Amino acid sequence: ATESESLGIQLAEALKPEISRLDHFFPKPMTSSLSILFWVGLGSALGGMGRFGVTMWVQRQFPHEFPWGTWTVNVAGSFVIGMLAVLSNHEGHWMSHLHVQRFFIVGLLGGFTTFSSFSLQTLQLFQQGHAGMALINICASLISCILFVWLGANFSAKFLVR
Repeated sequence: ATESESLGIQLAEALKPEISRLDHFFPKPMTSSLSILFWVGLGSALGGMGRFGVTMWVQRQFPHEFPWGTWTVNVAGSFVIGMLAVLSNHEGHWMSHLHVQRFFIVGLLGGFTTFSSFSLQTLQLFQQGHAGMALINICASLISCILFVWLGANFSAKFLVR
């Protein structure tokens, strides 16, 4: 095995417990029923309100230039999505029901922070032995998101604000 493959195997062992495939949480387009869309939408709305409330509260507690509020929701969301992903793999657990998973994992945590989905996907790449792809995902996501925030801000400043 190459050095990269060996590192991937070591990381996969270190990052147990195993989390199921992403297809379970993020369905293919056009396969969602109206009922699932309702639960995802409700979860998203509540998650967004929660993100706003937690972010504002943390920023008031720790006034600083560093975005502690955003960091808090991202880290908390990542922790919770990891817990719920494992719980959803246990048949008979309340998290094993499809509507409950979509409400909490896709909706609530997706609304609370999209960083939790990114974190789960990256962890699964490591666990599946794709360390290189996981590292590319980390770098590409961070760089491209920052770049696109900058591009969006410049586009608005140049074309939309007069």
